[in-house]
Amino acid sequence: MNSNFYDGVNYLSKLNFKKVRNMLKVYSSYYLSKWFGKVKHSGLPISISFEPTTSCNLRCPECPSGLRSFTRPTGMLGEELFKRSIDELASTLTYLIFYFQGEPYLNPKFLDLVKYASDRKIYTATSTNAHYLNDQNAKKTVESGLDRLIISIDGTTQETYQSYRVGGKLEKVIEGTKNIIEWKKKLKSKTPHVIFQFLVVKPNEHQIDEVYDLAKSLGVDEVGLKTAQIYDYENGSPLIPDQDKYSRYSKQKNGTYKIKNSLVNSCWKMWHSCVITWDGLVVPCCFDKDAHHRLGDLKNSSFAELWRSKKYNNFRSALLKSRSKIEICKNCTEGTKVWA
Repeated sequence: MNSNFYDGVNYLSKLNFKKVRNMLKVYSSYYLSKWFGKVKHSGLPISISFEPTTSCNLRCPECPSGLRSFTRPTGMLGEELFKRSIDELASTLTYLIFYFQGEPYLNPKFLDLVKYASDRKIYTATSTNAHYLNDQNAKKTVESGLDRLIISIDGTTQETYQSYRVGGKLEKVIEGTKNIIEWKKKLKSKTPHVIFQFLVVKPNEHQIDEVYDLAKSLGVDEVGLKTAQIYDYENGSPLIPDQDKYSRYSKQKNGTYKIKNSLVNSCWKMWHSCVITWDGLVVPCCFDKDAHHRLGDLKNSSFAELWRSKKYNNFRSALLKSRSKIEICKNCTEGTKVWA
């Protein structure tokens, strides 16, 4: 069976009547809000992201974790907060992403948290730089029930790889990938669905074909090409690719750059998903990396209370009125991932 097809079947196998009904509520309320320009919301999130940690072993140049530039504290997601939230949401939640900032495998309880969610029939995914996928962690990853494993591999030679993944070793990424593939075979497991994610930047765009060849040789299920978010893009950046289709930004006649997509006054994420930081803060989406727009705190309230609160609906309303006035939206290029 084709691995991509199986991944889709695996996701569908976790759905039930209550989850599908919740999805229909969320979809309908989003489109009603978009059409009438007034917030209508029902249901609970279809998807959420939990942040295992803000710590990271690498120093990537466009990442707050890598730059050590956070104003919020660094820490590790605890079991009590996570389990309480999952217990509340498990009956309606279909997709759980273990990632926001940081390297998930630095949290010593990470794979235990994955198993807790997997045992409750929630599709689980994470993104890693693969430096901690030693033999023991690879075995435990497969045993945890993790459904999707995204491995960041932004170069096919050490020189190219380390130009963005500063401090990283390509040989560790390849070794970790091999460990996962080997344990899938040993345990006769179809999961996790392994994806090589290639962040296309100018230093590595000449290696796009090579990453497909590498993935095939290792037995990786899929390759995803991702466009890079650049913080100070207006005057250009040495990271912006020459190939326009792999860039989030277009060059103007005066030499400056602008974001390709327009900011329409709606955002699907505000209706179907959210991000929860390691210490329980709920923020709108992954673009709010420093948690400036704190819509609630799970240490002080249940998720349902927070999700339906006046503060959350006021934020949704602001998006419907003028999304361009919200700072985290100004560099948003949602929908510009290039999957192949």
